[in-house]
Amino acid sequence: MNELVAASAMTQREGVRPLDAVSFADVHYTWPGPSPFTLTIESFELQRGEKLLLLGPSGSGKSTFLSLLAGIVVPDRGRIEVAGLDMAKLSGAARDRFRVDHFGIIFQMFNLLPYASLIDNVLLPLRFSTKRRERALREGPIEDVAKRLLSALDLDSTVIAESRASSLSVGQQQRVAAARALIGAPKIIVADEPTSALDRNTEGAFLKLLFSQSEEVSASVIMVSHDEGLAPHFDRTVRLQDIALSKRGALS
Repeated sequence: MNELVAASAMTQREGVRPLDAVSFADVHYTWPGPSPFTLTIESFELQRGEKLLLLGPSGSGKSTFLSLLAGIVVPDRGRIEVAGLDMAKLSGAARDRFRVDHFGIIFQMFNLLPYASLIDNVLLPLRFSTKRRERALREGPIEDVAKRLLSALDLDSTVIAESRASSLSVGQQQRVAAARALIGAPKIIVADEPTSALDRNTEGAFLKLLFSQSEEVSASVIMVSHDEGLAPHFDRTVRLQDIALSKRGALS
């Protein structure tokens, strides 16, 4: 029995109901260093299929929150369940496997491979995740799946066939990054301020396309931003300061 299966079985034995998406309970984390940053979250839940906007100013702890959610770091105390698994009970390698299998991440700067084709950029997660590759293959040949995602996100077939990521506009790069996050039906889409470089019209069109594609695979979406104007596009809006207590500087 591998570590992920064992952790899931332990969750069941402990009588904990596996949540559809995410649950934080009594979480406390401290970034190390001479001037530490601490973040405490008493409770937080994200439901399956929910589209949630997490608001907070720069430096408020949004990136730390995402790092905890995705298992990049583990809390000093507390429980973070993702799809029924307590992330803190997994080794670093197991958390990495879980992340690539079940999270689709859209980075603020997109992080595309500049000289690779659009198809190769979209298929990148499948190189690291057998599970995502298997899920994608259920929809057909993986290159065709990538092309369909890019087309659904309003990229022209000529652009898809002939372009490299470095030649795209910001809006086009954004769509490629979204397709990469969506391929292989991940459970959770995490978006780190992906609309910060877009105007309102382009922003609204992008979110509509992202949500329609995430609904195809019943994925939850959590987007972090400082922009309150995004709220009407989401099912729910949460301010980080309403669910988390943060502190900078030496601990007393």
